[in-house]
Amino acid sequence: MRTIRYREIADAIRLRLDAGEFAAGRLLPSEAELGAAYEASRVTIRRSLEVLRDEGLVDSRQGFGWFVAADPLQQSLARLGTIEHQLVDSGRESDRQVLEFGFVDAPARARAVLGAATVLEVRRRNLADGEPFALVTVWCPDDLGAELSRAAVERRSFLELLPVELGGATQSIGAAVADADDASQLNVPEGSPVLRCERVTRSTDGRAVLLSQHVFPAHLTEFVVDLPHSSTSMAPSGLRLVDGRTVRSTGAAAPAIDAATAADR
Repeated sequence: MRTIRYREIADAIRLRLDAGEFAAGRLLPSEAELGAAYEASRVTIRRSLEVLRDEGLVDSRQGFGWFVAADPLQQSLARLGTIEHQLVDSGRESDRQVLEFGFVDAPARARAVLGAATVLEVRRRNLADGEPFALVTVWCPDDLGAELSRAAVERRSFLELLPVELGGATQSIGAAVADADDASQLNVPEGSPVLRCERVTRSTDGRAVLLSQHVFPAHLTEFVVDLPHSSTSMAPSGLRLVDGRTVRSTGAAAPAIDAATAADR
């Protein structure tokens, strides 16, 4: 009985997916790499992957490639909290890896926001079910971070560790592309779409106590806003045009729309 080559390859890749060779959200080998592995043309490989996409097993994004289909990580903008808690509530395993920890001269942005010449700088990678989903840098004024240890910030969030009562935060979100460091840490191609976020957290007396910058793979992340009823506008609350400004973070970024959230305590 004659077999169809692209279906044979789809069956072979399906077996690899079923065996767990590629985790949910993980980037698959490129079409060229799969073509070499299966001795097939890219047209044939693409038809095989389209079969698997129709089955809901894989998906693709422009500028990113093919990846194992996964439900996006949904993050609520309705209240101040951590994605780790949301992951636990949804039954997913959360972990964090501290990449850098130390007191440094405040970068210009941190100095402007926090009003401190010296800050505790913590850079970490967040994981969901063992796969990276966020690259985060946090700056804290040295007087508030003096008693914090590397082990403490690896186990718990700054929101739990700071010796002040928190009053809320403002978070700005914009579209960008992954630079070389983002790509290496998040296991995505350089130049692939990411979301870059900046959050300024304040105490109840209005002092800015944390500045954090976050990079999320765009194919794995959704931000969810609960919209209050309004009789005068259908526009989502908290959105504003940026007037030609770009996201304040490293790497290339496109003009963005900010989601500014006055967070709950």
